[in-house]
Amino acid sequence: MPLALLALAIGAFGIGTTEFVIMGLLPEVAADYGVSIPTAGFLVTGYALGVVLGAPLMTVLGTRISRKRMLMLLMGLFIAGNVISAVAPVFGVMLAGRIVASLAHGAFFGIGAVVAAGLVAPAKKAGAIAMMFTGLTVANVVGVPLGTLVGQNFGWRTTFFVVAGLGVLGLLGIAKLLPEQPRPEGVRLRHELAAFRNVQVLLAMAMTVLGFGGVFAAITYITPMMTDVAGFADTSVTWLLVLFGLGMVGGNLIGGRYADRRLMPMLYVTLGSLAVVLTLFTFTAHNKIAAAVTILLIGALGFATVPPLQKRVLDQAAGAPTLASAVNIGAFNLGNALAAWLGGIVIASGLGYTAPNWVGGALAAAALVLAIVSGSLERRTTARGRLAAGSVPAASAASTPSAGQEPVSVPAHR
Repeated sequence: MPLALLALAIGAFGIGTTEFVIMGLLPEVAADYGVSIPTAGFLVTGYALGVVLGAPLMTVLGTRISRKRMLMLLMGLFIAGNVISAVAPVFGVMLAGRIVASLAHGAFFGIGAVVAAGLVAPAKKAGAIAMMFTGLTVANVVGVPLGTLVGQNFGWRTTFFVVAGLGVLGLLGIAKLLPEQPRPEGVRLRHELAAFRNVQVLLAMAMTVLGFGGVFAAITYITPMMTDVAGFADTSVTWLLVLFGLGMVGGNLIGGRYADRRLMPMLYVTLGSLAVVLTLFTFTAHNKIAAAVTILLIGALGFATVPPLQKRVLDQAAGAPTLASAVNIGAFNLGNALAAWLGGIVIASGLGYTAPNWVGGALAAAALVLAIVSGSLERRTTARGRLAAGSVPAASAASTPSAGQEPVSVPAHR
């Protein structure tokens, strides 16, 4: 793999840390601002919605400059947002800082996925995308647990200052390691929007929203679930997040490997298994060992869907991939926002901290249904194409003179 992929992974590491670390610090932030846990969950929802809005906006603006420069500007925006969060005097300002940081997220991964895919041979595209997303998954093994530990011992504001420092490292890594990227030529908004008329692109994005949303329905409220239901100590949440991160790393790499071979079967297996595991989490959350294993599996199954879903969008929007790629990153975070919101509703209604797991299982099951529909439509389209191709020789055979007929001489053309 090209060394340039390391630069993208460094940026992804910083972004992944700030996206997920808030989940380990939700009780501390809520107590500091005097708000409830479901209200503090809006820091997850707000970030996710910012990604959804920022992905297409920043990507369109980025067509005017080179991709490398745009990635550097996005990291600058990410740094500013985390500094705002770190110094926020009131909850509303912190939410604003989260949104500012989130505006860089979707475009970074969207543009980065296109750049990563362009650095390798066509048969290795999913693997290259997975390599970039490794930074995001490693953030959950290293960045998020350490950020949670720092926040619990030195205050959550310190964590966001550290995250801003990670953004600086990401910026320097892109500046030094990523080769100069030419300004996208011939990119027109109308051309990019045309990809969204493809039903397979829309189905892939819907799968992204529902499938990844299922993961976040459970993980957003993992800290109160594990401390109040499973009986873990507050300090143990750090190691549970490490387990989740390890699952993400393994699932991401496996997803990238098999997406280049059997993409749709990979989605059937992972989405179906994810729906089952999330539903079972309602029961396994009451046992420490079972809960820990389930968290590992959720991370693995959830992130095994990332490379195939991203590649699916790139393949189906091959003529105009940049905006579609970025919007699909926004779709991941739309799922996060939807799940965090729904999870907050079921908790606030008095159903308990395990209730979001039912929501997650239902969302993942719905994603599986869409995957089956998408695969069925693709098989029908392929069958019609083969039938149409097979009709040409048949027509030629029909024009061949039968026995006893004189062949018609046709002059050759050159």
